[in-house]
Amino acid sequence: WTTHQIGDWFEIGEWKCRFHRAGHIPGAVMIEIETPEMRVLWTGDMDTRASPNVLGALPVECDVLFLEGTYGNRVHPPRVEEEERLVSKVLEVVDRGGTALIPAFASGRGQDVLRILKREAPSLEAHYHGMGTRVTQLWMEHPESIREPKQLAKMWRWCRRVSGKSDRRKALDADVIVSTSGMLDGGPAIWYANRLRHHGANAILLTGYQAEGSGGRLLLDERKLRIFGDVVPIDLEVEQFSLSNHAGQTELVNFARACAPRHVVIFHADEEGREPLSTQLAGEMKVHLPS
Repeated sequence: WTTHQIGDWFEIGEWKCRFHRAGHIPGAVMIEIETPEMRVLWTGDMDTRASPNVLGALPVECDVLFLEGTYGNRVHPPRVEEEERLVSKVLEVVDRGGTALIPAFASGRGQDVLRILKREAPSLEAHYHGMGTRVTQLWMEHPESIREPKQLAKMWRWCRRVSGKSDRRKALDADVIVSTSGMLDGGPAIWYANRLRHHGANAILLTGYQAEGSGGRLLLDERKLRIFGDVVPIDLEVEQFSLSNHAGQTELVNFARACAPRHVVIFHADEEGREPLSTQLAGEMKVHLPS
């Protein structure tokens, strides 16, 4: 491996390349490629909005833009409002004597949720369990990639990390449990959901995308969950929050216009996602929709 810092030019044959912050999760980058004929920008997964752990991506002028279109058909609600709504719901659950289970992705979402809770409701007792423990430790080894890295370290000291069976049992009495997996397809979150489902004051709060066929999608659509081979009813409050770290339609269109390319290639998008982007951008640049 050859590593390169964000903003530093490096060469591959006749091409000059450099990375730019992508704003998706810490360490995610876009790559700018300068060839003898043109300048290309490949976004990868990106977001122009800041999140608790990373600042947003900035536009780069180019001739050809390869633009992700994951949420090309979705207008995200204001992130601040969604964060406030999440904290308010957690406090509501705790006030009625329940525990809020927040399934979260190991890299990005779990750390975001914990930083939001630490910032807005530091009196909460929050327990964290899952693969994100190792991810967070790696993040803290690279503070240059983190937004306000000292705040990440403070959050990590504040929350209680689950590392064994006795810790799991203690977590059941916590105010909040943040745990993988984010789509409820496995991980400790399934164990917690099984234990918490018998007490109606508890709640499951989803903060990430729930793919078709995932446990989280089954929970949203049918209030059921696959637990250790059985599909069981979940008679708890279930609510979803929009804390995505992918740019939405508004951010994608504004980003593309600011980059001012002659051509834009929309990738990582289904038909529903790329068509609205194509419609909005077609009058300003040549749009390509690879199959």
